[in-house]
Amino acid sequence: MGTKVRDVMSDRPHCVSPETRVVEAAELMEREDVGALPVLEGDRLAGMITDRDIAVRAVAKGKDVRGMPVREIATKDVVTVGPDEDLSDALQVMASHQVRRIPVVDDENRLVGVVSQADIALEAKEKTVGRVVEDISKPPEGPRGL
Repeated sequence: MGTKVRDVMSDRPHCVSPETRVVEAAELMEREDVGALPVLEGDRLAGMITDRDIAVRAVAKGKDVRGMPVREIATKDVVTVGPDEDLSDALQVMASHQVRRIPVVDDENRLVGVVSQADIALEAKEKTVGRVVEDISKPPEGPRGL
C-alpha cells in the first residue's frame, strides 16, 4: 500500500485513566460516538476499554458501573502498532486479532493515536477494505461451548 499508519490515524483520541468510572467512560463513548477508549497512565498506554467490555464484563455480571473504575474491566493486554508501520501491516494485525481499532504507540508505549477500520476505509482500495472487514468479522470456527 505504501501508506503509513500515521497518515490515516486519529491523532487526538479521547482517553480515560484507570481510575475513571465506567459510567463516565460510557458517557464519553456516547457523546463522541466511539466504541473504544485508550486507558492511559500518564501518557503511557495501560489498556483499552470498549463498549463490549462494559456490556460483557460489567453489565452482564450485574456490577455497579456508576462507582466501578475502568481498570477493573479494561483490556490490559492490547495489540498495538507503530506510527511508521505500513498501513498494510496494521491491516494484517487487525485482521489476525479480529479488532476494529488499534492503538498507535511510539517506542516508549506512549499513545500517539488510534487507527480504526473506518480510517482505513477512507484511505484503502475498496477490494482491500472488503477483505479486511471480512477477516476482522470472521466468526470463530469449531463448536461453541458454554
